[in-house]
Amino acid sequence: MSDYDLYELPNGIRVLHKQVLHTKIAHCGFLLDIGSRDEKPEQQGLAHFWEHMAFKGTEKRKSFHILNRLETVGGELNAYTTKEKICFYASLLSTHFERAFELLTDLTFHSVFPEKEIEKERGVILEEMAMYHDAPEDAIIDDFDAVVFGNHSLGHNILGTKESVSGFQQGDFREFLGQNVRTNRLIFSSVSNLPFKEVKRLADKYLAPLPAQLGTQARTPFGHYQRIDRVERKPITQAHCLIGGPAYAIEDDRRIPFFMLSNLLGGPGMNSRLNLAVREKYGLVYTIDSTYSPYTDTGLFGIYFGTEKKQVDRTISLVQKELKKLRTTPLGGLQLHTSKEQLMGQLAMAEESNGGLMQLLGKSTLDLGRVESLNEIFDRVKRITSPELQELANDILREDNLSMLQYLPE
Repeated sequence: MSDYDLYELPNGIRVLHKQVLHTKIAHCGFLLDIGSRDEKPEQQGLAHFWEHMAFKGTEKRKSFHILNRLETVGGELNAYTTKEKICFYASLLSTHFERAFELLTDLTFHSVFPEKEIEKERGVILEEMAMYHDAPEDAIIDDFDAVVFGNHSLGHNILGTKESVSGFQQGDFREFLGQNVRTNRLIFSSVSNLPFKEVKRLADKYLAPLPAQLGTQARTPFGHYQRIDRVERKPITQAHCLIGGPAYAIEDDRRIPFFMLSNLLGGPGMNSRLNLAVREKYGLVYTIDSTYSPYTDTGLFGIYFGTEKKQVDRTISLVQKELKKLRTTPLGGLQLHTSKEQLMGQLAMAEESNGGLMQLLGKSTLDLGRVESLNEIFDRVKRITSPELQELANDILREDNLSMLQYLPE
């Protein structure tokens, strides 16, 4: 992607900006290469707790002033935590861009973690945990991470545990930030109609004074994987199932072809193989899909569905039948062409979202050291062959590589 600007400050912070002239909305945010996998065992849930606490007070603002700062001009302020990233971001009229830039800088770098707010937010997060437990379609995804990754930090729930969350104090947040925040491992990304010189001016104003904290992140790579089948009885009316296992890392050349294979199998299109074979043909499920999440050193592939308890075995059998087809039968020329066109169309539409594009710029640069352009991705998609997909299917989708977690009604 040649139509974006990159500026690196002396302290190591990088600023990415793409100018889109036809919009009046600015999307901007800090993406930090820090996530739940960077927590020590006793810190489980601390990254996510920090995401919450960043809104609860800074050196010059109380919680009310943080929340009110953008909403009074119709803007939105939000954040999220993943296994490998924390993001603080905002969307608002570009005429108020500096307001967002300054506020995001304040809550990212100058949070003070008031003790009273920690106690209040502790209760909020415990309620968030309870909400997930009451939604089996969400809870099974978190529990499946533990099935595949075991005691590795990738297997830990992003929310943490009741015990860990109940014990965090102010000093724990300061220690975690000191251990993990590195100015060369975070990016300010923005998409708006503003010229880059204006974004650069604000970066010099608000980011340049920040002290350099340079360093690398020594993440513990995921090692030995052991296939597991697990059944848990729950007070639920519908059965839920997740089938999957480890997959390719972010920098693996097989990432894009495997993403296409997963998309063909159970992507968002109603014409996915799993949807046609299980929902459309037999009406056994409302939702069935496959997902692929690449990480720094590994990845995770999974197939999820919910169905009646009496239909679980039949549905699993149909899923395994589709997986076997991909392993044994190469795609025909028309199927291959259609799968490529569908994926490229979906990717192009996703980039139409300026908010999504803002995050894509930051994530790609943090993970790969560059921004992957659509044309670059399209070129790789166009080179995918049927034998290549079949080889990936035999590597990842074989039965002895796929674990299974079932939630069954009591």
